[in-house]
Amino acid sequence: MAKLSVNINKIATLRNARGGSIPDVLRAAVDIQRFGAQGITVHPRPDERHIRYDDAIQLRPLVTTEYNIEGYPSKEWMDLVLKIKPDQATLVPDPPGVLTSNAGWDTVKNESFLKEIISELNKNKIRTSVFIETNLKYIENAVSAGAERIELYTESYAKNFTIDREKAIEPFIKSAALAKHLGLGINAGHDLSLENLNYFYKNIPYLEEVSIGHALISDALYYGLENTVQLYLRQLK
Repeated sequence: MAKLSVNINKIATLRNARGGSIPDVLRAAVDIQRFGAQGITVHPRPDERHIRYDDAIQLRPLVTTEYNIEGYPSKEWMDLVLKIKPDQATLVPDPPGVLTSNAGWDTVKNESFLKEIISELNKNKIRTSVFIETNLKYIENAVSAGAERIELYTESYAKNFTIDREKAIEPFIKSAALAKHLGLGINAGHDLSLENLNYFYKNIPYLEEVSIGHALISDALYYGLENTVQLYLRQLK
C-alpha cells in the first residue's frame, strides 16, 4: 500500500486569507494523522502566501508520521530544512512567483546544482526526492544527481484521465519501471484526486507515496476532513 501524505498548504491559504489562526494549521496536521494519513507535506514559498516558515518549524514535533517539505532549494529553504530535518525533502523547480508547481526538473541541465543540494541533505540524513516529469533521460540522471526517490509530476495524467486513461497512464508506467530498475523510490503528486487516484495506484505497482493537497482539502469541504482522508486511503488499497 502506498502512503498518503496530505499537503496542508490549502488550509494555511484559508487561514491567511482572513488573518489570525483559524483554521488551525497545526491542529489540522495532528487530526489528519489521527484520521489515518501516513504523512504531512508542506511547501513553504518565499512570499509565505500559505505555509509560513514558522509553521514548518512548529509542525516538526507534531508530525509523528512522515514529514515531507517541498520547495525550491534556495538558501533560505535549505536553511529551514536543515534546521527542521524532516524525513523527506522534495526538490521542486519553482520560480518565486509561480502559482503552483508546473514543471519537473531538467536533471541533465541542473545536475551539478542538484548534486550539491542533495549531498548536503544526505549528510543530514534527510531522504531526497526530485520532482520530475516522464522524461526517461531525466529519471536516469536523477540517479547521477544522488536522489533516493523521484516524485512523478502527474498533472498530464490527471488532465487526460477522462479522455483516455490508458494513454494517460502509459508514460508513467514506463517511467516507474525505469525508476524501479535504477533503484529509485517512486512518489507521485499533482492533481491526483478521488476520481483518478485508484487507477494510477493499480497501474504503478512500485508506488511508495502520493502527496495530495488541493483535491483532498477541497473534497473535505463536502465530505468532512476525517471522511475524506479515509476515502483517499481506500483508493490506495
